[in-house]
Amino acid sequence: MSQVGSVSAFESNQGLWNSGYYSQLFGIGGVMVTVAILWLSTGYFGGIGAPFSPYFWPYLGQLPKKKERKRPVRVYMDGCFDLMHYGHANALRQAKLLGDQLVVGVVSDEEIVANKGPPVLSMEERLTLVSGLKWVDEVIPNAPYEITEEFMNTLFNKYNIDYIIHGDDPCLLPDGTDAYALAKKVGRYKQIKRTEGVSSTDIVGRILLTFKQKEAGSMETTTDANQNTGATCDKVKSQLSNFLPTSRRIMQFSNGQAPSPGARVVYIDGAFDLFHAGHVEILRSARQLGDFLLVGVHDDQAIRDRRGYRPIMHLHERTLSVLACRYVDEVIIGAPWEVSRDMITTFNISLVVHGTVTEGSSVVGIDPYAVPKSMGIFQTITSTKPITTVSVATRIIDNHEAYKVHFLSQGFTL
Repeated sequence: MSQVGSVSAFESNQGLWNSGYYSQLFGIGGVMVTVAILWLSTGYFGGIGAPFSPYFWPYLGQLPKKKERKRPVRVYMDGCFDLMHYGHANALRQAKLLGDQLVVGVVSDEEIVANKGPPVLSMEERLTLVSGLKWVDEVIPNAPYEITEEFMNTLFNKYNIDYIIHGDDPCLLPDGTDAYALAKKVGRYKQIKRTEGVSSTDIVGRILLTFKQKEAGSMETTTDANQNTGATCDKVKSQLSNFLPTSRRIMQFSNGQAPSPGARVVYIDGAFDLFHAGHVEILRSARQLGDFLLVGVHDDQAIRDRRGYRPIMHLHERTLSVLACRYVDEVIIGAPWEVSRDMITTFNISLVVHGTVTEGSSVVGIDPYAVPKSMGIFQTITSTKPITTVSVATRIIDNHEAYKVHFLSQGFTL
């Protein structure tokens, strides 16, 4: 009986919380709390409570606050980006790691001529290359070679730049002074490590040597008539590349993502030697045709067999340049020249594409795209820029004397 009474009492008390009495009490309590806060914090009633308000302030701080949105850290890095290579891409990758948004300045043609010599690529081509990198958020064209006080203030005030980035290699003006001295002075300078094994100077040397050997007959002399065959081959090999690829470097450049189920996989292949603006544009066009862009990069021997000379950049250098492009999702390193049915099935390829501007030639009677054509999944896409590796190399050869003066002054042997 006592238990029944207890239950009844409990239900009776519950009725206080569930009925209108509770809402009335809550309303009265709310008024009382409001009066108390006004009394303690503002001295609303004659200033009586003002001296006591500090004791309550710490507790008021425990109330949830609206989170303030943190402004992204914006970093700036500039360069000529002439003969764009994986060293440039790696520098910008490192710069992006120092902030949230990367703004890149592309030095004007006039400034390059005044400080380094004639550029190989036009401003438009260099802008296309830089904008096509996956780590770049914004591009400033016609940037000055030197970080002047005026330009530095523009970076800070107009572009909201927090830090100016440069590699650990010295960047000196013609008078011998540091181009980044002002940024260092104001404490807004950060430094990254230069990528060893490649430079624009090195690539120009490779181009001149490659085409010099090509004109002489071949990249590797095989006749006994040439008594300096061994020396020639050693020289060619020593000039081709000093880059040593690692799996870590490839992972740094890779997206690391597989196509989602049901994704439309588009495949395009090529040499992608001396990665240029034409490559960026054709990859952009290919990516727009699907959800996932798979790129096949042919190996050095396959290119040599069809062109008659080695590529300027070797397989892994070309792979990194392609991986750095924002339109590329995955790369097949050393892709077969012919696209087979097995390959299409393995990678679940929905469409195989090829541009209208090509270099080299296929073996007579063999169409590398015969299988995808028979399956009805081949498409030719228009190359918007008539640029080729040979056309870029020809610019250097045509201006050989001008480049020779500059590169010999850098201690490079041609």
